[in-house]
Amino acid sequence: MSGLRERKKLATRTALADAALRLCVAHGLDGVTVEQVATEAGVSLRTFFNYFSSKEEAVVAGDVATAAAFVRAFQDRPREEPVLHALHAALVAVVPDRVDPDRVAQLRALRRTPALLPHQIAAFAVQERELAEVVAARVGVDPAADLYPAMFAATVMATLRVIVGWWLDAAERPEMADLIDVMIARLEVGFAAVRPDPA
Repeated sequence: MSGLRERKKLATRTALADAALRLCVAHGLDGVTVEQVATEAGVSLRTFFNYFSSKEEAVVAGDVATAAAFVRAFQDRPREEPVLHALHAALVAVVPDRVDPDRVAQLRALRRTPALLPHQIAAFAVQERELAEVVAARVGVDPAADLYPAMFAATVMATLRVIVGWWLDAAERPEMADLIDVMIARLEVGFAAVRPDPA
């Protein structure tokens, strides 16, 4: 029963997030009310506020869900895997399937909206902390005494945002899995390995 209840809650949350994104693309963030989002999703205003504190939070919920799924996938990787190997496998398993080409235009239209930025930052900060905790447990260090988990999590989340943003703006989009390969390769060798072109 609890599994069914959780699936219903997830379906409601997803419906609200999709409705918020769809309406805000069509009418602009300032042209949409929370009441309209609730009506579009077929739920009451009270139900909306059971899931989100604002329409802005609902709009960025899809990105948050992707980040949360990635953190869970990383956590579920075998403990004996090296950190970057587990990271690569988790990203490839989650991100390409959740970057829906049909939503590209919507995401591009909204991703630079100034009012959304604080909500995006706050949402990703939560996932960054959770990833740091998972990394700390995987490598067996105390995150209060060792900077590695926090630095790793911050770097991964920032880099992931960069490659998704680059992908959205690219005239010809490569496969997302290929970009993830590039991301992991660059993280593995570090930026110091890149030398300026003498020409």
